[in-house]
Amino acid sequence: MAKRRRKKGTGAVRLRKDGRWEGRLIVGRDIFGKPQIKYVMAKTKEECEEKVSGLQAHYQLTPARSAKNITFGEWIDFWYQNICKPKLRTTTQLSYENEIYKHIIPELGDILLKNLSQRDFQQFYTRLKSNGRIIRREQLGPGLSNRMVRACHANCRMAILAAIDEKLIYRNPIAGCKLPPKERRRIEFLELPELQRLMIQAKYEGYYELFLLELATGLRLGELLALQWEDLSFRTGELRIWRQAVCLNGKLQFTAPKTKASVRTVILPGVVVDILKKRKEELDSRWMFPSPVKEDQPLTHGCVRRRLKRTLERAECGIVRFHDLRHTFATMALDNGMDVKTLSVIIGHSSTATTLDVYSHVTNGMRQQAARIIDRKIGKVDIPNLPEKTACVSYTDFQPYQSKRRKSGTGCVYQINDHLWEGRYSPKGKDGKRISNSVYAKTKEECEEKLMAMITKVKREIRWSKEHT
Repeated sequence: MAKRRRKKGTGAVRLRKDGRWEGRLIVGRDIFGKPQIKYVMAKTKEECEEKVSGLQAHYQLTPARSAKNITFGEWIDFWYQNICKPKLRTTTQLSYENEIYKHIIPELGDILLKNLSQRDFQQFYTRLKSNGRIIRREQLGPGLSNRMVRACHANCRMAILAAIDEKLIYRNPIAGCKLPPKERRRIEFLELPELQRLMIQAKYEGYYELFLLELATGLRLGELLALQWEDLSFRTGELRIWRQAVCLNGKLQFTAPKTKASVRTVILPGVVVDILKKRKEELDSRWMFPSPVKEDQPLTHGCVRRRLKRTLERAECGIVRFHDLRHTFATMALDNGMDVKTLSVIIGHSSTATTLDVYSHVTNGMRQQAARIIDRKIGKVDIPNLPEKTACVSYTDFQPYQSKRRKSGTGCVYQINDHLWEGRYSPKGKDGKRISNSVYAKTKEECEEKLMAMITKVKREIRWSKEHT
């Protein structure tokens, strides 16, 4: 019986002397015309043929994989889609695609891979820096930031190194390019008086528990929004962080945290646990911080950022990002004696080197403080300017800004006459119709207290009825 030949271009499979099957496939040719061959091994013929078919799908590229006719745009697209993209998180993919398809390919995509030179890349970076911005040019200017230019360079560099590994080119045209310097954003954090005003105002705004938990743990915003009540043990105070909320194309999705070190357990202070326990009794949601408008959904990133900005303005604090609350926690922890290793574990850094790099301003101050203490102890020198830790911190008399418009879900208060106030709360029942509930008092303050107690009771009754029907 004649031996059946494999179709041309689908590779070859043979049985080795050691009993294993070997498959090979010509995946391209180098600039000298020599074939580039990839090998696979397997225990059975069927498994080997599957691996060869996988190689064929992985290395399939049109036009033929030859440095003579591949443009840089074709190669970096192939490199990203087949080699790079499967290893990236979804949010990182969006960043890579923005850099590759909006900046790199439009500028360098038509140049043949073999013809790329250091001058091409250097001129590309110069154009990005001077006139590379596509959107928000009026607000931010025509040029891209140093960070964005360096990110484009990193993608180009990885694609070029992959082309060298594949023997498509034999020199590195990107080596030696001059890049703009790294820009490290100055770390902002709130001082103690600002923190006090922020928390007073946040209590009035209804976001006290969210900001308190952030300042007690330093969680990333996505990690904070993804928290459910089942992640917290009220008995031990252990808070488990194992997922994060990300916003992709305007929709909230839930993924694994940023790194392996980000999957962690944090021990909460007893006061924070008690506050969260009280909050759970008032809520009818599995989410720790549910959305007030979307059913069975947590708050969104944009909502929290807008609320923080408004609260900071009303509390007469400097405007900072939500991520700066994380920096505030870390700064306070180091300043109060927490060691770097413990802090690194709590905030989910992959190594202490990252923590030291980010918070070098704090650790430098700690080293100076230690040096001054040693000088005072050993040298018997009295340093009057050495700050001493005080057990008692003065509290602010700040009064929260009160908006004329009441927050949703807090009812309303009316003055009936000179000696009588009415508080009303009208939630929706199971049938979708609103049920009116009222309380009465002689003063507005007393009416507000009765109204809050009534709202808590009604919410508890509504939750009980849903659970038992």
